[in-house]
Amino acid sequence: MSLLFGCALAPAQDKIQPVNVPDATWQPTRVPDRIVLTWSDDPATTQSVTWRTSADVTAAAAQITVADPGPDLETSAQTVAAASEPLTTNLGPAHYHSATFTGLKPHTLYAYRVGDGQLWSEWFQFRTAAATPQPFSFIYFGDAQNDIRSKWSRVIRSAWQDAPKAAFMIHAGDLINNAETDQEWGEWFGAGAWMNAMVPSIPVPGNHEMAGRNGPRRLSHHWRPSFTLPQNGPSGLEETCFTLAYQGVRIIGLNSNEKQAEQATWLDDVLSKNQEQWVICTFHHPMFSTGKDRDNKELRAQWKPILDKHRVDLVLQGHDHTYGRTGLETPVAAANANTGANARDTFSGTVYVVSVSGPKMYNLQRQPFMPRQAEGTQLYQIIHVNGDKLSFEAFTAAGELYDAFTLTKQATGPNTLLEQIPDTPERLGPPVAAEPAKKASEVLK
Repeated sequence: MSLLFGCALAPAQDKIQPVNVPDATWQPTRVPDRIVLTWSDDPATTQSVTWRTSADVTAAAAQITVADPGPDLETSAQTVAAASEPLTTNLGPAHYHSATFTGLKPHTLYAYRVGDGQLWSEWFQFRTAAATPQPFSFIYFGDAQNDIRSKWSRVIRSAWQDAPKAAFMIHAGDLINNAETDQEWGEWFGAGAWMNAMVPSIPVPGNHEMAGRNGPRRLSHHWRPSFTLPQNGPSGLEETCFTLAYQGVRIIGLNSNEKQAEQATWLDDVLSKNQEQWVICTFHHPMFSTGKDRDNKELRAQWKPILDKHRVDLVLQGHDHTYGRTGLETPVAAANANTGANARDTFSGTVYVVSVSGPKMYNLQRQPFMPRQAEGTQLYQIIHVNGDKLSFEAFTAAGELYDAFTLTKQATGPNTLLEQIPDTPERLGPPVAAEPAKKASEVLK
């Protein structure tokens, strides 16, 4: 059963005016499109890829070879058969295909392409993870959601310019606005374009990936055909709740839309067995809200005690269409409203971040335990992991450094945190125009 998280009011702007594009733009053809790298298993020895074609492509494949400076990639390529499944959307039928390359060598550059044996994509390249902890960087995005083609494209592209060697991209939910609208999925894939085919994505679903506005909420029919993700979470949450390890970092993706209790039990078990030095969790609804008049009490009651118990290092979230970042201390109060917010929890030393990458903006809820916040600002974040240090940088869509800090892992006890907030003025207003409150039945639309 899905829970509603502090959404009784529409705290801000929801009037993004999309740039109209003909529906034919998003129609599938026999030529592969919507190509995206993900992981369903060990990033050091496997790589999954998913793509779309028109429905008349019933047999598909991928080819892979160790990347060579010469052009004759086909001569050494191995062919891997793809699994295919149909998906009928509001724009008609399509086929989605997925293949997983296995038996790969760690820290090795590979070239691959996808197709049907006659029509192929261009050759792309990716590098497998190292088998042991090594320095790396990755990108984190909050909600893209609205007017994706027109106004989110610049954000993901600016992020790539700043981190062209990023190991992967985390998307903390609400990739799109309407769960079953194929045009919006087309915009999301189009914005990332070839980057999605070169840099693996780690997405988790937000409330806008959940369909069924007038009945039971359910995961968008697009989600599982579009992404090939680990299926090592609780039953019924396949490819929405999962974990993987990358070069000394345990990454955990959670589905904050439903089955929070089941995920709490699973999360505790995963963290109890964890052997990686760093732990990063990502989910959509914030543990500590930055959107005005929002508060996710149920989620916090279920998950925060476990995050505290295991001293999770970093939690990456979305949903509130603002920016906010805690220090090492967070409230122990039952709610993160102003009342009781002066009580501090120094046990875990977890840093919680809420961010937004798309153009939809909400009014900001100021939180005294957050040293840096913003509203009306599109951002992307680049995180660097190097031994016992994890460095975090948040940039505006214009490429300006907005927030930064470094965590240092301690032999015992919580991390230490070095604040590195730049001189960039804090963007706290003027407030965007709020909309009238919505009915409870409308809040997840």
